[in-house]
Amino acid sequence: MASGFFALLDDISALVKASAASLDDVPAQVAKTTGKVSGIVIDDTAVTPKYVVGLDPSRELAIIYQIAKKSLINKLLLLTPAALLLGYFAPWAITPILMVGGAYLCFEGYEKVHSLFSKHPDVPVESENVKQITPEELEQERVAGAVRTDIILSAEIMAIAYSQVTGQPIVNQIVVMAAVAVFITVAVYGFVGLLVKADDIGMHLAQDNYPAVTQKIGRGIVHLMPRLLSVLGYVGTAAMLWVGAEIIAHGIPFTNHLLHGLEQTFAHLPVVAWLAKVLACAVGGLLIGFVVEKAVLLFKKIFRKP
Repeated sequence: MASGFFALLDDISALVKASAASLDDVPAQVAKTTGKVSGIVIDDTAVTPKYVVGLDPSRELAIIYQIAKKSLINKLLLLTPAALLLGYFAPWAITPILMVGGAYLCFEGYEKVHSLFSKHPDVPVESENVKQITPEELEQERVAGAVRTDIILSAEIMAIAYSQVTGQPIVNQIVVMAAVAVFITVAVYGFVGLLVKADDIGMHLAQDNYPAVTQKIGRGIVHLMPRLLSVLGYVGTAAMLWVGAEIIAHGIPFTNHLLHGLEQTFAHLPVVAWLAKVLACAVGGLLIGFVVEKAVLLFKKIFRKP
């Protein structure tokens, strides 16, 4: 009886040691996974600032905090459990779900590009027909739009994170995916917060009580930030088209093979290979967005109430 009890203790001790040894690999797994999703992280960083442009500057950090909080909640409480459950019960469903999200990104990116180049005639509108919206409602709309885009990018991040820990003990999978979720969310939205408040930092540095060089740097930051945020808006739109199309391309064997072939063609020139892939995906994203928009319009037309 005693020998059986001590044998059980030995088994428990061995299990604890094995778990501890496997958890020692967690930092390396987190670093590896973060490297794999770096492209999507850059896209997420480029997309987010446009949601606070034009709003009350005093509310910028509060809005970013709301988006970051919902992003982290989605990653930890929705996407991580979903990835683990789908990976266990229905791994075949992960790719189609991601492809639907990619189509939505293409649709949103196409709409933004279309609005930039379309000509809207000046049509007089009666004031009572114009929808009035308060700053609070506009803020809520911006946050909701940012969260919709973020959840698709986050789903891709967590899917890639899961692919890196497949076959690992369940504790490792949970710890690595949670660590990736927290690290990426803090990094992305911390940097976005720094970006949108950089002009305030520049104005502070431009005050007379600082040396002339510091004032010059401050004024340079103030003049640079509006242009930089504008450029990031365009980059964010391009990123939605690129990432959305790439998600879809990876889910279709034929297009996935074409992308790999394109990269192999310019393998000796890594930068050219990357640019070629991005350009191909962006053009493909525009085409996919166009098709999705027409499908949405047709759906609305068919099911529109008389």
